[in-house]
Amino acid sequence: MTRLELTADRTGERCDQFLARTVPELTRSGAQKLLEDGAVECGGEPVKKNRKTIPGEVYIVALPAPAPVEALPQNIPLDVAYEDEDVIVVNKPVGMVVHPAAGHPDGTLVNALLYHCENSLSGINGKLRPGIVHRIDRDTSGLIIAAKNDGAHLSLAGQLEDHSLYREYHAIAVGGFREDGGTVDAPIARRPADRKRMAVDRERGKRAVTHWEVLERYSGYTYLKCRLETGRTHQIRVHLASLGHPLLGDTVYGAKKPYPGLAGQCLHAKKLSFAHPRTGRRVEVECPLPEWFEAVRKKLRPI
Repeated sequence: MTRLELTADRTGERCDQFLARTVPELTRSGAQKLLEDGAVECGGEPVKKNRKTIPGEVYIVALPAPAPVEALPQNIPLDVAYEDEDVIVVNKPVGMVVHPAAGHPDGTLVNALLYHCENSLSGINGKLRPGIVHRIDRDTSGLIIAAKNDGAHLSLAGQLEDHSLYREYHAIAVGGFREDGGTVDAPIARRPADRKRMAVDRERGKRAVTHWEVLERYSGYTYLKCRLETGRTHQIRVHLASLGHPLLGDTVYGAKKPYPGLAGQCLHAKKLSFAHPRTGRRVEVECPLPEWFEAVRKKLRPI
């Protein structure tokens, strides 16, 4: 069991809404069940289901230990960009979750990889994340690498750690940039009042570095190449938003209404380069922009 201490930041918000908003693992129905089971306290008393929050109130939440779950193979088509006996690189579509989690028990990249690789994946990250070395967001498309054995996994994880695993993203950001390129070196942490969102936080955050370069300029938008030096959750999205240039289509860190024709943000993991775990030779993998991304570019007016 895990005990969380949460501080309310809004007036009159329903407690189930507050819990679902601030605890990444919780859905609205999951929060309601915790309240019904008496697993949420405030001032030493169980919180009633219809209670409304007051800023500054401290809630103690007892999260039960998750039931053991094992990801199962599923015959889901994969766009394989590179594969050998040690690694596989997949071009992930928008909308696909990387590994099973609350609200997404199956239909994930892991389920597809287990079927495609016939259960031959690294076991270092356990039964829910076999082979997974790094992640990309559900609503981000592009290249992701997975390890087929523990040796490959350790090698790739080491390359992530020393920044020698090259990861290049292409993005469309809102607004115009004065410079042709730059670097954002700003630590990132979860927001205390909304743990499903990240933010630049110079006191609590972990170091995060994003290098960016302008590829094309449009009226009101900019097409960018971004290179990750680190790999924090939502890093590019948070860093560009911190510059005042959120990603086009990002309804979490940018405009609240989705951009017409977009299912997620305009962010695509276009290129990967790594030292092969077995041979040491450099492997470069690149995939084209998806059709939906190109369609958005064609609609924008160059300047």
